[in-house]
Amino acid sequence: MKKFFNNFVGNPKNDILSGITVALALVPEAVAFAFVAGIDPIVGLYGAFMMGLITSLFGGRPGMISGATGAMAVVMVHIIQKGNEVGTEAAMDNLGLSWLFITLLLVGCIQILAGLFRLGKFVRLIPHPVMMGFVNGLAIVIFLSQLGMFTRVIDGQKSWIQGAELYTMLSLVGLTMLIMWLLPKVTKVIPAALTGIIVVAAIAIGGGFEVSTVGSFIREGGGDGLQAGLPTLQLGIFDVLHTMEGHWSTVFSTAFLLAAIGLIESLMTLNLVDDLTETRGSGNRECVAQGSANLINGLFGGMGGCAMIGQSIINVNSGGRGRLSGVVAALGLLSFILFGAPLIEQIPIAALVGVMFMVVIGTFAWSSFRIIAKIPIADAFVLIAVSAITVWQDLAIAVIAGVIMSALKFAWDNAVRIRARKRIKEDGTKVYEIWGPLFFGSTQSFASKFDVKNDPKKIEIDFMESRVSDHSGIEALERMIDKYLDSGKDILLTHLSPDCQILLNKANPNFGKYIQSSIEDPRYHVVTDLMDAEV
Repeated sequence: MKKFFNNFVGNPKNDILSGITVALALVPEAVAFAFVAGIDPIVGLYGAFMMGLITSLFGGRPGMISGATGAMAVVMVHIIQKGNEVGTEAAMDNLGLSWLFITLLLVGCIQILAGLFRLGKFVRLIPHPVMMGFVNGLAIVIFLSQLGMFTRVIDGQKSWIQGAELYTMLSLVGLTMLIMWLLPKVTKVIPAALTGIIVVAAIAIGGGFEVSTVGSFIREGGGDGLQAGLPTLQLGIFDVLHTMEGHWSTVFSTAFLLAAIGLIESLMTLNLVDDLTETRGSGNRECVAQGSANLINGLFGGMGGCAMIGQSIINVNSGGRGRLSGVVAALGLLSFILFGAPLIEQIPIAALVGVMFMVVIGTFAWSSFRIIAKIPIADAFVLIAVSAITVWQDLAIAVIAGVIMSALKFAWDNAVRIRARKRIKEDGTKVYEIWGPLFFGSTQSFASKFDVKNDPKKIEIDFMESRVSDHSGIEALERMIDKYLDSGKDILLTHLSPDCQILLNKANPNFGKYIQSSIEDPRYHVVTDLMDAEV
């Protein structure tokens, strides 16, 4: 309980101030992602509030911020459009939104199951080049998303702002970035991002500058403003389940994709925040929290989402370390919606763009330019490829592609490196000391190490520096035993670890005839994988 309290509070002053900063930055992003998905801005704001509150209280990473995200919004578009098409045929308004809420219920269940089955641990298998590529690609995506703030819709056509409007906006963006760069060198008592937003907003309002604000941004996107009440239970979505007949495959596939994207981005962000804070969160607990938040979003009319790398970095860099920072951000966002809408609507978009540009600078792994020529060519290729795919496609595809490329490289390296050191014992037994894992990639190389025809009567295969890893390895070993037996020779398997012995005996009980157990058999241990209830 004491540990939970310490993680919740952290540094109260820093947590509260950083939470307010994050809340301000959440407003335009939630609105923008709602427009991307083609839904009412208030749905995005509700989604950011509920995601932020639930994951802050129950998630596996104190200080990490969750909300509506662009990666998930892009996927949501398809299910919303499909639902609206069916709704048009059935004369039902906003059916796509109801379909989204139902899909989020499935997303939540999938993510909760992922946490309960301890699947969060697999994020540890993501190689560092993939991580760097993901960070760089995401920084580029955040940067490109902010460029849209430099456009206006005139007569239905989007065009870049020009002249005095452009210079004014660039000046305010630059001033925000300058404050965020200089202030930490003077004092860290107050968050630089919050100071930048307040100062630039005061200058813009006091000077009467004609600049785009949060309010004008919402209205240009087709919204009416931030005024709204509390989220309400959407029981009506269960009345439209019949409209999904014939479309369940689309719903389930979208749900699985959203769940995968949400968990990958959340767990990658968790790893990043772990590195920034030099602490460790619980991936499994975060999976359960993300799923619960999306489930609640589906029931109460929110957009859903996942962890937000940009907002998480803003929070951490502003001093937010405890769960309180995320709670303040979520409640602050709700307060803005309920009570502070007129004030928030006056904040210049330029101030928020400046904050996000500094996030981009802080997020991008600039060291990758320094090490790109020093690391193996395969790792450099993976880093660049993941960055490019993140920008070109989406996060989930990029990470999966990066992991596959790294895994293939690893498999090839281990396949060609399996060795067999040979020696003859005093009694004439020939010993093959195997080095390297026996798995699907190394079976061919393993078979080539033996000389069945010319070997003596007694053969011993020593696995002290090796282990049988999969079914392909089992089959390769079984074939080798059969070859020696067919040649009228005796064979013995030594120094197999207990888990390897169990694996072999389970596949074929006859292996027991050839396995010699010894006190010297190697033993392998794995890291415990707990839910970490008090993280």
